[in-house]
Amino acid sequence: MKKRNIAVLGLGIIGSIWARNLIADGHAVRCWNRTPKDIPNFYASIQDAVDQAEVIFIIVYDPAAVQSVLNEIIPKLGAGKLVIQSSTISAEWSKRFADQVRDTGAYFLEAPFTGSKIAAEQRQTVYYLGGDPEAIEMARPILEPISSALMHIGALGSASTLKLAMNLNVAGVAQVLCESLSLCRSAGISDEIYFNALERNVSRSGVADLKKPKLTGHDYSPQFSVKNMAKDLRLALETAEQLSLKLNQTRHLDKVYDQGVAAGWSNDDFIGLVRLMEKTNI
Repeated sequence: MKKRNIAVLGLGIIGSIWARNLIADGHAVRCWNRTPKDIPNFYASIQDAVDQAEVIFIIVYDPAAVQSVLNEIIPKLGAGKLVIQSSTISAEWSKRFADQVRDTGAYFLEAPFTGSKIAAEQRQTVYYLGGDPEAIEMARPILEPISSALMHIGALGSASTLKLAMNLNVAGVAQVLCESLSLCRSAGISDEIYFNALERNVSRSGVADLKKPKLTGHDYSPQFSVKNMAKDLRLALETAEQLSLKLNQTRHLDKVYDQGVAAGWSNDDFIGLVRLMEKTNI
């Protein structure tokens, strides 16, 4: 595999892991984040981080953060460079950002992903790719070693919409899991019995398997935070409105997440919303 000059912009839970994996793969990686991070090759200046970069990953919080990054790096872009945009945003924003990047002569790849901290550490991230097949082929040698699958979803915007749809599934399953578990806890049924029964029930899910240790251990350290899921629910609702689609369950979930944020749990894992069951009826 050809080693590349790569900039990783955004060193949250996932960005930090990807950066370390890319370094381990032998790439020349420069890292940047708004707040300093203890990671190799960290640059306080975003311009220094992208200097001479052939490939630039953007993994930040929301559309406003992506736009802020692009405002800084667009003068450094040009023909032959590739921007891999992996922040979870909507199709509308993805198309806007692609236009800005392509106007410089650079390539733009829409590349949201699924897989939390554990998946990233195990190189099991699944990328949803949207847009130009040529950009996908440019990214493939870099993305394949840090992922379990690259899925070309379709035209630009399609990958962002699918990512939001997948997060709706996760949020919905997690909410029912929390309410189901809380019902049993309130009736004096132990977590051990609950999960033993769930493992033998058709409703068993990957979410339940992933979050069982956190729920039984009352461990709400973030794999994926309340604030990030809340942001994705809002983006899904905005997308649905543009498509004249009503998402009633998502509107309910949006209110639940607002309560979690109000409780001060923005940076906790989203499964920590089980604590709302102890405070009030949702």
